[in-house]
Amino acid sequence: MKQPNVPPEAKKRSLELQKTIRYHDKKYYDQSEPEISDFEYDRLYRELKDLETKYPSLKTTDSPTQRVGGTTSKHFKTLPHRVPMLSLDNTYSLEELQEFDQRVQKGLGNEKYEYVCEMKIDGVSIELIYEDGELTHALTRGDGEKGDDVLENVKMIKGLPHQLKGSNFPERVEIRGEVYFTRADFEKINREKEEQGEQLFANPRNTASGTLKTIDPKEAAKKPLHILLYYVFSPKPLPFDTQEESLQWLKKQGFPEDPHHRICKTIEEVHSYCEEYQAKRDSIGFDCDGVVLKINDFKQRIKLGETTKIPRWAIAFKFAAQRAETTLKAITLQVGRTGAITPVAELEPVSLEGTTVSRATLHNEDEIKRKDLRVGDRVIVEKGGLVIPKVLQSVPEKRKGNEKVFKMPTTCPVCESKLEREEGEVAWRCENAACDAQVEGRIEHFCGRDALDIRGAGPAVVKQLLTEKLIHDYADLYYLKEKDVADLERKAEKSAQNLIGQIDESRKRTLGRLLFGLGIRHVGVHVAEILATRYKDLWAVTEAAEEELTAIDGIGPIVARSIVAFFDTAANVKILKKLEKGGVNLKRLKEEEPSGEQPFAGQTFVFTGELKGYSRKEAEDIAKKLGAKAAGSVSKLTSYVVAGEAAGSKLKKAKELGVPVISEDDFNNMIKKYR
Repeated sequence: MKQPNVPPEAKKRSLELQKTIRYHDKKYYDQSEPEISDFEYDRLYRELKDLETKYPSLKTTDSPTQRVGGTTSKHFKTLPHRVPMLSLDNTYSLEELQEFDQRVQKGLGNEKYEYVCEMKIDGVSIELIYEDGELTHALTRGDGEKGDDVLENVKMIKGLPHQLKGSNFPERVEIRGEVYFTRADFEKINREKEEQGEQLFANPRNTASGTLKTIDPKEAAKKPLHILLYYVFSPKPLPFDTQEESLQWLKKQGFPEDPHHRICKTIEEVHSYCEEYQAKRDSIGFDCDGVVLKINDFKQRIKLGETTKIPRWAIAFKFAAQRAETTLKAITLQVGRTGAITPVAELEPVSLEGTTVSRATLHNEDEIKRKDLRVGDRVIVEKGGLVIPKVLQSVPEKRKGNEKVFKMPTTCPVCESKLEREEGEVAWRCENAACDAQVEGRIEHFCGRDALDIRGAGPAVVKQLLTEKLIHDYADLYYLKEKDVADLERKAEKSAQNLIGQIDESRKRTLGRLLFGLGIRHVGVHVAEILATRYKDLWAVTEAAEEELTAIDGIGPIVARSIVAFFDTAANVKILKKLEKGGVNLKRLKEEEPSGEQPFAGQTFVFTGELKGYSRKEAEDIAKKLGAKAAGSVSKLTSYVVAGEAAGSKLKKAKELGVPVISEDDFNNMIKKYR
């Protein structure tokens, strides 16, 4: 059948959606720092899926609709999943559950069937592997094909059997489930962090993810992780044939039980179950964002099958984000570390997702105007997916006439310097680098996880140190004495020792971490790593001219100008000298050295289709180590397109532009003498 022509705007929107979804996948799966709610993410995903359904040529093998969103970590051994860890299709609509049931009916013909409904825990997916009854591996979801083995951290979960009971099971059993924190445990952890003056964790799911990726299992053991298992399989026959029987087997083996699961014989019973738990989700004790329904009988699951990404025998019903109405009491301004001014809604406290919400970001002045938000308005607040709450809209019909239109101040709320707004930007900025709010934010950034990683120096501690005038910038941290810290309010001798110890340890961090920690505008983790690979030490970076920097692959003119401007500022250079005198490493470490020969320097590779010997990321990493840039799209600047099986639009684009196309075997021949 002839495929419909793809309008240019549809193609453009498809590429935009793919890029946006990949970004949010990275924030959610890899960094545990989601920026949008599940509902907003699912809306983007559904839009892309609908476009690909309407125009099949837009669907490529590397589309987010065809792949699981996460990646693996260099800190853990990576192992393949014998059976891919697929995502679940999901819906927010009971009507779409009905449609799912109709597809099941069609797939099973006249067979009778039933569903098992289970809580959809908002945790971190895990696969436990038992060999000869012993727990030998614990893999994260990763990219769905392979995951990180976090066995030692998983072993720290209390109540998790390390050995299966009896002998009535195959020599290899794989069990999947979710790792999570209860709300009570999460709140206790945050109370303790608050007492220590440390930055609080954002939500239970992110905290569980970070704990599983902790390098030291002893640190993981300090946090009360929980686990719930729901899927058992093996290359050989198991002693049960249904989901319900498998859950009973898990219970007999000593695994924690989900007391909320239920067999539903009709889709109407499923509807009732979903509505029941949507109403009482706050009382469950852990974060639950929906219900998963699965065909109970395993043989029927095989008959229904699966796509490349989702099983056809299961679906998730996602609970709608909770909303509440409250009063917008005031709009205050928050000054970020780069001087960006963010308006914040000060709200009449309201309960959402089991927590009290009293503040929400309003992003920028344009957003306030677009939503026509006025001080004194009744507003609708949403907290979907346990992310930062947001003000959705005002309720104009409830205005009394005394509401005030917000007008952006012309001066900084902290230092009273004049605010500036560059052409093409939405944010107003305070350009005074000595502004107290910026100093505080810069120090917090310097101490952050991706920078110098001084975990004891959270916002409250930084604020205390500044208030007591013990520090004036981040370099002053390296001149603190234990007694200085112990004298601070709520700081015991032990916590003072810990903080000084963490500061001392941070002196040994990599050059890349230091460059990121300096807080240079537009220099993120990736650019910092590029600079660290290119230059032998920090002083070499300070001497680099703008033209030299823009010649480096991955650094554009805006970033280059920002780097030069930062190091041309005398106050910044003064701080760098203080860092050096304080014993902070300013040199490129061995692990940051460029690796071996760079035969592909200056070349750009694009990988497309299914490769036999590598995942796409593995192939890209090989090319990068040999000096190449790995791009996600084809342009006239592309040096080679490496095309695997079922290559799609990228291959077509390469042929249109006359870009050389090579096979995986050609690529292997190019790299074999360097490996």
